[in-house]
Amino acid sequence: MYLKSIEVYGFKSFANKITFEFQHGITGIVGPNGSGKSNVADAVRWVLGEQSAKQLRGAKMEDVIFSGTESRKPLGSAYVAITLDNSDHCLPIAYDEVTVARRVYRSGESEYSINGTSCRLKDITNLFLDTGIGKEGYSIIGQGQIDKILSGKPEERRELFDEAAGIVKYKKNKATSEKALESERQNLYRVNDILKELESQLEPLLKQSEKAKQYLSCKEQQKELDLSLFLLEMKRLKEEKEQFLEKRKINEEEIKGVRCKYEEIKKEYEQLEQSLEENYKKSEEIQQTIQSTELKREKMEGEIKVLKEQINTVKNDELHLEENTLRIEQQLE
Repeated sequence: MYLKSIEVYGFKSFANKITFEFQHGITGIVGPNGSGKSNVADAVRWVLGEQSAKQLRGAKMEDVIFSGTESRKPLGSAYVAITLDNSDHCLPIAYDEVTVARRVYRSGESEYSINGTSCRLKDITNLFLDTGIGKEGYSIIGQGQIDKILSGKPEERRELFDEAAGIVKYKKNKATSEKALESERQNLYRVNDILKELESQLEPLLKQSEKAKQYLSCKEQQKELDLSLFLLEMKRLKEEKEQFLEKRKINEEEIKGVRCKYEEIKKEYEQLEQSLEENYKKSEEIQQTIQSTELKREKMEGEIKVLKEQINTVKNDELHLEENTLRIEQQLE
């Protein structure tokens, strides 16, 4: 197993996305002071689950996110991914290549993934147990850490040797099992205490149980009475409903009869109204005929009067003619 590549984006001084490829034969990263060599090591430690900002040479975890410069704005998150060659299956996972990634936001929220699948920090820690790789493994040794190991307590050096020997996983499993066993033991003690307490309360509980039985019996009788009352009420309401429906049926029939009578009267009224309107029209026609006849009569009377005057005039003319004729005859004689 060996480290194939490191992908860094927004982590500390790496504002741009950078990928470090490690081919066979590469044993180190060199560069001038301030070029970011230590930040690469911090990135590896961080992606493996380091939770201490102090170990990453910062005051708080937010410090690992690119904080910006005069010419660039700060970024909102930091991302690191390492890819390991696992063709020898040193890691207990069925992949020849393993990519572990971590992302952190300024809100403090973190995301972990193994080969693109979201996971927990615990999953990453368990993956690297007994491999020497991890935030506390011997594969990452910072400045001054060797002196710290040599001058440290025997227990601290023992932890490093246990990691190298590959027994840390078993020790952790043992500690977890012992902790679970102790928890079960304490639970057993508590169960025994509870049993003793319950035994002392058994007699009062029996009395309470008897009272509870009586209460339940009364409650059952009450339920039966309530049910009987409910059924009687339902029967009464049903009878009232039937009576109401019967009355409504009678009323509907009466309304139907009244409605038919109304329709008949309405029809008769409409016929009378139509007849009245026809008679009114006839009356108007007769009135108009009378008026027309009256006008004709008046006209004829006027004409008769004129004719009479003309007749009188003619008669007068005849009389004058006769007189003139008689006078002329007398003169002739």
